[in-house]
Order: sequence, then C-alpha cells, then structure tokens
Amino acid sequence: MSNIERTLSIIKPDAVQRNLQDQIKQEFKNKGFEIIEEKKIHISKEEAEKFYKVHETKPFYNDLCKYLSSGPIIVLSLQRENAVMENRKLMGATNPIDAKEGTLRKKYGISIDKNSVHGSDSIDNAKIELDFFFNR
Repeated sequence: MSNIERTLSIIKPDAVQRNLQDQIKQEFKNKGFEIIEEKKIHISKEEAEKFYKVHETKPFYNDLCKYLSSGPIIVLSLQRENAVMENRKLMGATNPIDAKEGTLRKKYGISIDKNSVHGSDSIDNAKIELDFFFNR
C-alpha cells in the first residue's frame, strides 16, 4: 500500500543568494519527489515569527526569524511516498558539519544557521506549513 504524502521544503536565503535552487530542486526530483507547487517569495520578519512560532521560546528564535526574512526564499510543496521522512533524510542533520555525505545540508549548508533548506518534521506540521505558504 502506498503512502503518498506532501511536505514543505524551503530553499533558504543563503542557497537562493548563491543561486543553488536549480541544483536543489534537481536533487529532490532525483530522489523521487514531485514538485507540486513552488514560489519565490520574500517574507517579512513578522511572517517568519508566525512561521517559526513553535520555536519562540528557544534562544535562536530571533536570529532564525531575521535570517528567514533576510532575502528571497523558494517554498516547495513536495509529494512522494513517505515524503516527510524522505525529505528529512535528504536534508541531513541541522548542522552541516554533522550531516551525512550526500545530504543537502552537507553539500550546500554553510553553518547551523545558514543550512540552505528547511523541511517539515511531521505530517501534521507539513499540513500546517503548506497551508501557511500556499493558503489551501
């Protein structure tokens, strides 16, 4: 029985600034993801604060929000079997230094903050995050 899911991925400002979006999108396609929707946007710090509300008690919250709103991002709605888990595997560990070879963050991430991509961490959050950016 197939378990087709959708998940959100964000190509973050550091990767867009370095013009890596085509390579990153190709990596998704190579791993069997279908890009259902995509858009390039520049969100405000207030929008970033709403998006990352789940982290608002954490010490990195303010920097995270400043960073996500610091330049254009590309938001992607990705679909495939077990999309949430498969995207997490493809992204790799939050800190590029700890990420496995071949993962997006190992290849493209600059630092724990500028780690090039975001992905939903659960099916429930994927729905919330997709709604946030694509107003379903």
